[in-house]
Amino acid sequence: MDLPSDDEDKDRNFITALARGLEVLRAFRPNEVDLTNTDLSERTGLPKPTVSRLTHTLCKLDYLVADPRRGTYRLGAGVLQLGFGVLAGMEIGDRAADVLRDLNNGPNSYITAALGERFRDQVVYVAVQASREDVALTMRIGSRLPLFHSAIGRAILVAMPGDAREAVFDAARQADPDGAPERQVRFIAAQAEYESKGFCSGYGDWRGDVNGIAVPVFSLNGSRIYGLNIGGPSFHVKKKQLETHYAPRLIKAGKQLGLRA
Repeated sequence: MDLPSDDEDKDRNFITALARGLEVLRAFRPNEVDLTNTDLSERTGLPKPTVSRLTHTLCKLDYLVADPRRGTYRLGAGVLQLGFGVLAGMEIGDRAADVLRDLNNGPNSYITAALGERFRDQVVYVAVQASREDVALTMRIGSRLPLFHSAIGRAILVAMPGDAREAVFDAARQADPDGAPERQVRFIAAQAEYESKGFCSGYGDWRGDVNGIAVPVFSLNGSRIYGLNIGGPSFHVKKKQLETHYAPRLIKAGKQLGLRA
């Protein structure tokens, strides 16, 4: 990996720290999931203490996700915002393709199925099987939904460890104090719904013309939580069909992706 040249070092507009951070992100190769600080140091040529500071910062910004137990880092969903191939580091995206196709291949041709991961106060789609119909609502990889106001976002929230979830709510409270009561009420309702039905629903609360249901999906080592959802235009995708026909399939698919009984 190339470090800044002498000319770049002399360029007062060249931000060396930014360049080094991007070098760390570029160090991940196709089909690789986890790298250590030592791996990153060897690939970038940067001193290990420098790499440690960079990975700490990138984790704070949600571009890397740390696994403290293994001392490794993986690319986070936030990298999608920069146009990097983050999906190369998400093995679940490959396994999700067949599952999403099966969910999509039901009686309702307006159904879209997707897998998403939290990025700050949003959910970023990392795999999508689009509706078989030509509809106005077009979702694709990289599409974003609000974490607190969507079925897929609430499915992720209910599955998060308590301390991690509280940190997310604290950040939202600082950014939008007035919205805190509503977020809490919605979460409590979603938690009760998940406990009783096994999924979280969203009927017109993200968009008035969209209905959907979602379940959490856990990565194989339990360190990552995704959301798996199905839904579509409310005129064609009704609550009754979602909850009677699609919900059992969705719950089964979520367990299948997480390889859980």
